[in-house]
Amino acid sequence: RADMAAAEEFTGPTTELLQALIRNACVNDGTPDSGEETRNSDLLTSYLEGAGLEVERFTPRPGRDSMVARIEGSDPDAPSLCLMGHTDVVPVNPDGWREDPFGGEVIDGEVWGRGAIDMLNLTSSMAVAFRRLATEGFRPKGDLISFGVGDEEAGGTWGAEWMVEHHWDAIAADYVLTELGGWSSSDDHGHRTVTVNVGEKGLAWRRLRVHGTPGHGSMPFGADNALIKAAEIVRRLCEYRPVAHIDDIWRAQVDAMNLPAELRAGLTSTEDIFATLESLPTRVSRTCHAQTHTTISPNVVHGGQKTNTIPDVVDIDVDIRTVPGTTRADVEAMLREALGDLFEQVDITVLQHSDPTACEFGPGNALWDTVTEHTQIAYPGADLVPGIIVGGTDARFYRERGATAYGAGLFSPKMDFATFGSRFHGNDERIDVDSLGMSGNYFYGIAKDLTG
Repeated sequence: RADMAAAEEFTGPTTELLQALIRNACVNDGTPDSGEETRNSDLLTSYLEGAGLEVERFTPRPGRDSMVARIEGSDPDAPSLCLMGHTDVVPVNPDGWREDPFGGEVIDGEVWGRGAIDMLNLTSSMAVAFRRLATEGFRPKGDLISFGVGDEEAGGTWGAEWMVEHHWDAIAADYVLTELGGWSSSDDHGHRTVTVNVGEKGLAWRRLRVHGTPGHGSMPFGADNALIKAAEIVRRLCEYRPVAHIDDIWRAQVDAMNLPAELRAGLTSTEDIFATLESLPTRVSRTCHAQTHTTISPNVVHGGQKTNTIPDVVDIDVDIRTVPGTTRADVEAMLREALGDLFEQVDITVLQHSDPTACEFGPGNALWDTVTEHTQIAYPGADLVPGIIVGGTDARFYRERGATAYGAGLFSPKMDFATFGSRFHGNDERIDVDSLGMSGNYFYGIAKDLTG
């Protein structure tokens, strides 16, 4: 299309901005005063102000800024779009890396560093697209918003959640694009599918406190040992099998898989899916299981005082991720069913909770149609496949307020799901510069069409 740019025009600027964001090392370890996202907010602010844009800054805690820039629309009734990228990254162990995790160096056509995949690559490509539209004098009908948000890596308490609760008017939008999505795959005939995530599972972290009776460790016979009960509780949780959740999102994903018909049938049957998963390679079955089941994973145990003392209190922290439609009451019912007679001997505390979210997708939805069109520019004939994220993103805060929010991007064929997944929060995180140019062009085109 003559009115659109080429991907190569975005590669250099996006690469440079990504390198600078990585080097700011905004590491969020989950504590309230980590992150220091102000450094990346400063960078994005100066970058966008260089195009004549006004940028608002928001500070929920010192050092934890988020920033918002806006290109005002001419029609208050026209659809608005927010390009939302988080500015924090997860911690890193440099000993596991081949290169400096905060060096941001370009090596063999790839930018190396923590955040290169999650998600400073998209944050930078969104900002480059936004700045280009501003310098071109783009005047949309609907508002176009650039939102650089902190604290995504710790659940959004000092980022998107705080902004929604205190400054919703500054970030409100009908449509939102953020992480995760954009990887693609092709079948034996060369037909390509691109995943766009339209929902995500809920978070239901629980602490199970198990009580016993203290005593001397030299006389364990018949003792009321909280640790032994905790071990049985862990075993029961691991053996519990929630019913599979088969919906239109999962069916669309299975249809796009390059699998024999009998495997596809097994993956879409609530009766047969577990046996089908057991027949698949673990790297495949783990993902498929997570996308179709509420998962219960006991991951942390605290308890005991001394080697020679029978423990009277043990805490088990359980990571529960819920499929769409699951309520708090459902979570309690599953724990009751899994633990059986031990349920009444456990005190349950909510550590963190957010409901699963999903939004509209498919032909006729303006965002879906525009994303489809601009996917075709890079991959003619490719089909979009809806997906659900098994972790968490800031998109949920928008979906809870009725917005259509997708996890989207666009990557080169080198960045398939397996490669993406292996680098996400992993060692030697890096992104190829071709993907940076493609994503920049992608967001530029979508913003121009959807709001213009």
